Amino acid sequence: MSPSSEIEVVLPAALHARPAGEIVRVAAAFASDVEIRHDGRSASAKSALRLMSLGAPAGAAVTVHAAGDDALLAASAIADVLRAAS
Repeated sequence: MSPSSEIEVVLPAALHARPAGEIVRVAAAFASDVEIRHDGRSASAKSALRLMSLGAPAGAAVTVHAAGDDALLAASAIADVLRAAS
């Protein structure tokens, strides 16, 4: 079984094109599968279009879920991007 990690983040800004693009850039550096979950839906952190389709507004709580050999590092890096979103 692959290791997994989950981190909850409250978004300082809506999940729009700029932060989605940055998330994809960071997620691409990891082998793990990374998802962002919001309001019962999930999207791959490696697809900007799917991330934006979550419609997560500023102040929303989202969960970063990663599974794979570098899951903890991947989830942590994506959570850092989300916390810095503007």
